[in-house]
Amino acid sequence: VISNKPEARGLALAETASVATRIVNHRDFADRHSFEAALTAALGEAGVDLVCLAGFMRLLSADFVERWRNRLINIHPSLLPAFKGLHVHQRVIEAGVRITGCTVHFVGPEMDDGPIIVQAAVPVAVDDEPEGLAARVREAEHRCYRLALRLIAEGRVAVAGERVLIDGGTAPTGLLVNPADD
Repeated sequence: VISNKPEARGLALAETASVATRIVNHRDFADRHSFEAALTAALGEAGVDLVCLAGFMRLLSADFVERWRNRLINIHPSLLPAFKGLHVHQRVIEAGVRITGCTVHFVGPEMDDGPIIVQAAVPVAVDDEPEGLAARVREAEHRCYRLALRLIAEGRVAVAGERVLIDGGTAPTGLLVNPADD
């Protein structure tokens, strides 16, 4: 586990599981290029094949993203391409959206962009507050991230242009309607 924040919870979890950790603190570098060079070196030294971002709230340069094309994944708390950026749950509620969710995707050069691997839909309640909605979306994020990692590890994920193809993957049947159509 490599983190740009010394206090990241993932470092402690990794250490508990006897997984090697390293800190590459972005604040120790004069610019993004220097930070990304150090990050690239750390990833190379660790023999990394797939970079899995989690809680990484920094934009990566197009050069870094290109170097790791289709080997760099992230998760976002909305059904991309909707609601890119920050303060997603507040914006979802303010927009009157009835269904939100989360997206695991390969990282593209633009913010919250790239081929989509897995998505989950989460209903928005009429009385939702950002914190409650965020908690329900987080549950979906945990499930989707594990699924995306498993699909990739099993060699079932291929990228064709800007679309992800999943060998043996099928879409669920059924309809999610909000408000419920009883």
